[in-house]
Amino acid sequence: MGQKTNPIGARLGIIRGWESNWYGNKRDFSTKLIEDNKIRTYLNARINKGGIAKIVIERTLNKLIVTIHTSKPGIIIGKGGGEVDRIKEELKKLTGKDDVQINILEIRRPELDAMIVGDTIARQIENRINYKRAIKMAIASALRMGAEGIKIKVAGRLGGAEIARTEEIKQGRTPLHTLRMDIDYASVFALTVYGKIGIKVWICKGEILGKRDLNPNFVGGKTDASDRRGGGEQRRDERPERRDDRRGGGGERRDDRRGGGGGGGQQRGGGGRRN
Repeated sequence: MGQKTNPIGARLGIIRGWESNWYGNKRDFSTKLIEDNKIRTYLNARINKGGIAKIVIERTLNKLIVTIHTSKPGIIIGKGGGEVDRIKEELKKLTGKDDVQINILEIRRPELDAMIVGDTIARQIENRINYKRAIKMAIASALRMGAEGIKIKVAGRLGGAEIARTEEIKQGRTPLHTLRMDIDYASVFALTVYGKIGIKVWICKGEILGKRDLNPNFVGGKTDASDRRGGGEQRRDERPERRDDRRGGGGERRDDRRGGGGGGGQQRGGGGRRN
């Protein structure tokens, strides 16, 4: 099950919330669903380099609320908020609604978001950077920021080879069957001159033992990841002190050895006098 099911869909209602929050009856459900798809497709194409992780759509009686989760809010907001106003007007034309609200939420740690990690790898592959190097850099960044495990799978004509193949690189643990594990998943592709290369990313952020807020705009996340990160920073701060101690200790030992060597010379000299 864990290898075939989308990890996000398997966790809906348990530790994940839905990215579309609205009610639709039999008559207008399909219309709203198609409209959601149009909004997401349009925004992803419109804000191509905006670092969009996910788009949450909420509907009230006459209002449409679109929340964009991004790692680069400055690009979407624009100078003096002009870009947001333009996007709002375009969404009004697309949906035919008069009351459209756009919220922008910044992702503090983009290294732990699967969609942003996959998109970064795809852009690097399109710029002809070696795919193994791009994957290893992404894995190192995610683990440094506190991820418990990460798995990245790429498939296609890797490196421009004649025959397509699949490669998987993973580090740490990503238990897909454990539903209390907070696993982020994304599937993107890189459009290269020699064909499409598919990229799948799984990032394990740790266990969620308590009851979690299922609101998709919930940004709090787990505290233990930030605690681990904080601990790492403390350890990094302490390292220079330990190195200084070692240097000092090494210097003292070298002085002791020199002193010991001098003592040895005196003993040898004494031995010469005995002879």
